[in-house]
Amino acid sequence: MSDVVSKLWGFCHTLRHDGIDYGDYIEQITFLLFLKMADEKGVQVPKGCDWPKLRDKAGSELTDFYVDLLRKLAKQPGILGDIYAEAQSRFTNPVNLKRLINLIDEIEWTSLGVDVKAEAYEGLLEQAANEGKKGAGQYFTPRVLIQSIVRVMKPDPRKHKEFTICDPACGTGGFLVAAHEWLVEQSKGALDRDVAKRVKRQTYFAQELVARPRRMALMNLYLHGVEPHITLGDTIYDPPSTERFDVILTNPPFGTKGANQAPTRDDFTIETSNKQLNFVQHVVNALKPGGRAAMVLPDNCLFEGKAGEVFEILMQDCNLHTVLRLPRGTFTPYSQGVKANVIFFQKGLPTEDVWIFDARSNVPGITKKDRPLSPQHFAEFEQCYGSDPNGQCKPKRKDLGETGRFRRFHATEIAERSYKLDITWLKDESLESSDDLPDPQDLATEAITELEAIVGDLREIVALIEQEEGVEV
Repeated sequence: MSDVVSKLWGFCHTLRHDGIDYGDYIEQITFLLFLKMADEKGVQVPKGCDWPKLRDKAGSELTDFYVDLLRKLAKQPGILGDIYAEAQSRFTNPVNLKRLINLIDEIEWTSLGVDVKAEAYEGLLEQAANEGKKGAGQYFTPRVLIQSIVRVMKPDPRKHKEFTICDPACGTGGFLVAAHEWLVEQSKGALDRDVAKRVKRQTYFAQELVARPRRMALMNLYLHGVEPHITLGDTIYDPPSTERFDVILTNPPFGTKGANQAPTRDDFTIETSNKQLNFVQHVVNALKPGGRAAMVLPDNCLFEGKAGEVFEILMQDCNLHTVLRLPRGTFTPYSQGVKANVIFFQKGLPTEDVWIFDARSNVPGITKKDRPLSPQHFAEFEQCYGSDPNGQCKPKRKDLGETGRFRRFHATEIAERSYKLDITWLKDESLESSDDLPDPQDLATEAITELEAIVGDLREIVALIEQEEGVEV
């Protein structure tokens, strides 16, 4: 795969001289890879819009044919039209388009045994991130982490006929793809006809703010034989849907950009401009009674500003049974300095105990080459979590004490901390060693994240003061 990415990336540098930027290039690969993989898998596309027809063209006939092909696909009903909606060719030189088609055609993508399109995109986006281009992080949550979350959450549509799974900030659809792959593995690909039909069209739901990753998500799932419902829109600021879900798996966007104003949502109890805390409120409301969720959240969401108020309500309405502290550098190379967690909860029962697993202390920071994220980073966590997706393996869950990574904290202890969940007990000896200190860039990113959180708090204080002054006048 690294050789494939190197070839594709090398060609990207050539196309930049023709005015095709990183994002455009990755999107054009999306259009072409989809047609190639659809051809390999025998997925039906409209007559005259197939890969062999495109591959056999050359010269100006090729560029004209490609423009017309995109236009035809955009007009198709259903998911195919959604995938190619407003798709445009960025190629002006037919030689460059032909060369990219040949690069893609020489590889049998579906035989490589991995989620190859995601691998290719991740490699390209990593290159873009390394070149100083921002925003690549919106596309990916590391698949190693996603797969671990899915294994403990067991999102099984066979449980009942109305079972639905959702990611309200889906990016390129990593959680939904992994959930479907988990189901295929568990069922060994043998689903009853009625279940298979329901899984294909009525199980997977999502929302995404940005058109480009939504397009990738639609393609990713379509090539897995799934036709998901992925809405384009703002999950937090748009009016909420009435749809409710059995399982929600999500990694809401980090940072405070565009979050200077609290959303006007009647279903949000706590008014805050913090995007992640608003996503917590949204997910609680979007779950069915008894439904369960796993959410990735940065550290500051466990202690800053309105976090205590949000988690107090969460713990009243839901069983917040598990918190996983992720290793430093989990989101390398996109957001190296971000420290994050995964919270697991079930709607309908109040919280009695919060179990926290520390996968960070005394664990060397993740790097792309020397110390990549691997399943081994989460093996002990999965064992401690237990086999019950709702975190209710109480006889098997054991508090490992002050020297262990898995601890239990009663709800009264959390309340005494004003519902702040930034609880640590292990002495992190790695932070005392000059040989294992985080990179300066990571420390700077971490400092910026914390300062942004403080600025967000100050904005809310100023807004409250202005409101009170307005009332007095």
